[in-house]
Amino acid sequence: MHNHINTGFRPFEVISPATTANLGPGFDCLGMALDLWNRLEVIPVPAQPPSTGVGAGLVPAQTGGDLVHITGEGAGVLATDATNLTVRSMLFLFDEAGLEMPSLRLRCHNVIPLSRGMGSSAAAIAGGLVAANHLCGNPYSGNELLEMAATIEGHPDNVAAAVLGGLQLVVSDTSAQPEVGAGLVPALADAGEPPPSPSPSTDVGAGLVPAHPGAESAPQTQLYTAPIPVPEEIQAVLFIPDARIATADARAVLPGQVTMADAVFNMGRAALLVAGMALDRPEYLDVATQDKLHQPYRQPLLPAIKLLFAAARNAGALGVFLSGSGSTVLALTRGREMTIAYEMFEAARLTGTSGRLEITRPTTRGAHVVN
Repeated sequence: MHNHINTGFRPFEVISPATTANLGPGFDCLGMALDLWNRLEVIPVPAQPPSTGVGAGLVPAQTGGDLVHITGEGAGVLATDATNLTVRSMLFLFDEAGLEMPSLRLRCHNVIPLSRGMGSSAAAIAGGLVAANHLCGNPYSGNELLEMAATIEGHPDNVAAAVLGGLQLVVSDTSAQPEVGAGLVPALADAGEPPPSPSPSTDVGAGLVPAHPGAESAPQTQLYTAPIPVPEEIQAVLFIPDARIATADARAVLPGQVTMADAVFNMGRAALLVAGMALDRPEYLDVATQDKLHQPYRQPLLPAIKLLFAAARNAGALGVFLSGSGSTVLALTRGREMTIAYEMFEAARLTGTSGRLEITRPTTRGAHVVN
């Protein structure tokens, strides 16, 4: 049975970053937060008399009318009732905590495009979980929020970056039952705090910890995360096509098996990408962002990919890749951002691909309360 929490909270805001996943070869295991933010306002509404009928325990707006008001991306498209992904994420955490969500309404100010490979769903989930955690008094750590987010999302790469910030390596392991008494201490900061910056002498991957350490139960999925430092001067130039690619469609075109040669190709480049970032070796990134496991199969969904990649590289990009499952193409840069953006836009125009440009940078912050 749910307990009640104090419903007299003050309005507050949570911001959640856009994210890019895969970064070329790191399929389903690399995610990076970008300095582009959705904003969630959480507003209390007067409590209603207790009800024992249908809908008891739900906030008033869930039983009729709009619980969520959406502006920007997704307005008129995304659900505004209890099926909204942010609301479902909040309810998930309250259920985990054994508490009843107080009466409230949400205002979502969205700038992250939908179905463009920029983590709009991860931002919605991370924002909802951070908001709910705040209302409960922040009982859950960042790693625990990540575990919930991955359960809701179904894969952890985007949500790891959305919750924890920065560039995150995340691995799911279902192969073994956790050791009894493992008791490892999470090395990552709570959600909303920057991940710790490794000292120059820290090895890549130091502090690798289970996202939910010390669990003692039947075999289950363990998440292991490690923050990867990103050189401060790195920026990101994004070409965001008007055409959407649904994640389900992008996954449907992938083969069930790949060759040993292609697997080795990607393993080496994923490792090189981590080293290139952590050691500040930008000259690695052109080769390190190459991929043979998913981008070649997704090219028919966005025929301009090869030209966009070539335009970015020829203009001086450090590396370029399909952001998540697409349709956005992201170029990593260190200078020449305007030139690279122009050349990418021109390549898109020549192929009849409409879209827009965004120039931003990685961020070390994940979703967090701002007031």
